[in-house]
Amino acid sequence: MFSKFKPTWMLEAIYQLTPEQLRAHGIEAVLADLDNTLTAWNNPDGTEEMLHWIETMKQAGIPVVVVSNNKASRIDRAVKHLGLEYVSRAMKPFGRGFRKAEKQLNLPPEKMVMVGDQLMTDIRGANGAGIRSILVKPLVETDGWNTRINRAMERVVMSHLLANHADMKWRSDIHE
Repeated sequence: MFSKFKPTWMLEAIYQLTPEQLRAHGIEAVLADLDNTLTAWNNPDGTEEMLHWIETMKQAGIPVVVVSNNKASRIDRAVKHLGLEYVSRAMKPFGRGFRKAEKQLNLPPEKMVMVGDQLMTDIRGANGAGIRSILVKPLVETDGWNTRINRAMERVVMSHLLANHADMKWRSDIHE
């Protein structure tokens, strides 16, 4: 039951992910959660580190598509200046948003990876859609009110996964 929530990899932050790592695993596109993954939920403008990471992906020809449960106006405000595509109201963990991203990118699931900070939505959703997943630590320790409920359930699931899967370790890249 808990295996539905097991990420393919665990990284400290999305910014550690490089084009070389992605190519080594046959990944051609990144699907990224917005809040606490790409940007802090309370800082929609992002950081220099985020801007540099997105520019690195663009230069490498690796599209980044934001897949978020947020409404379009919230996502647009955060990513319009970055020139990123997005799927709003993705309804993660259900497959709707992932299927929309597949159509936008015209890529099969095995050529994509989903990066997110929540087991209950990002990782579970990616796994259900047949997309590899990367769990990252939340950028900030606080969450919006709607995420706090998931975090309580997530702690139970994560403790079970960590106890039963020795390969689940925080890493600095996906080659380790």
